[in-house]
Amino acid sequence: MYYRVNVRFGALRNVSTFKTTLTYLRDSDKVVIRSARGVEAGEVVSKPVVVEEDVVEEGNGEIIRKLTNEDKEELRKIEEESIPNAFKFCQKKIKEHRLQMKLASVEHLFGSKKMIFYFLAEGRVDFRELVKDLAKEYQTRIEMKQIGVRDEARLLADYEHCGRELCCKTFLKSLEPVTMKMAKNQKATLDPSKISGRCGRLMCCLRYEDNTYEELRCFLPKKGTIVRTAKGSGEVVDYDVLRQLVTIEMESGRPLVVPAKEILEYPRKGRQGESACGMTCPKEGVCG
Repeated sequence: MYYRVNVRFGALRNVSTFKTTLTYLRDSDKVVIRSARGVEAGEVVSKPVVVEEDVVEEGNGEIIRKLTNEDKEELRKIEEESIPNAFKFCQKKIKEHRLQMKLASVEHLFGSKKMIFYFLAEGRVDFRELVKDLAKEYQTRIEMKQIGVRDEARLLADYEHCGRELCCKTFLKSLEPVTMKMAKNQKATLDPSKISGRCGRLMCCLRYEDNTYEELRCFLPKKGTIVRTAKGSGEVVDYDVLRQLVTIEMESGRPLVVPAKEILEYPRKGRQGESACGMTCPKEGVCG
């Protein structure tokens, strides 16, 4: 019998599933793992889940052990000494070779003879001579990894406009595309400075919140729909998705704000059963 555990690891804070026979792991425990990249340190982010012996799984790797005091001391030296020195040396060599690239971060895998240098560049960069210099200096395997501005924020930034840590550094497993349509679905301001994250691109939360907004909009009548309430009939002129409130312009001309659940029906002269999401409700009145 073994267990399946989610572990966050690497400079880009990736989250993957690892197998282990250790039974005493808890959330936030620091561990040594064997990943596809080699032996490195990670952090447990879920409780162990039992996997039956007859179930065959393709995992990302395995958890070797919890960090020992010796492991922690080695990690401290890597983070406080090896990485800063490697960063300075690489920057120096980039200038010497006049390469059009910006060094973002350096990762020295714990327990493995491998260093990864993350950089940004407009196009392709011939860094062969740079790799030779780095390999000669550190006598280890060198990997150059070109990243975009979203990964740069994931590496270097800490907090977002909301005051919380960046989603990409805490729980998001992958960075999926975010579209302007998602911002419009939330009726958010389209001012780029207010809907862009630390990376300068649309905020990731617009994407993972989008499904909830789409679902809630299906409980609301579309703008222009004629609806009937206990206080009379009128035309829908606006709605609040999260609070599920509908603004209706009554026949008298005055506005009325009511919860969506208080709308009785869509009379035949209106667009019966049509919700804010543009779908046709299978029942008369509000979706749901």
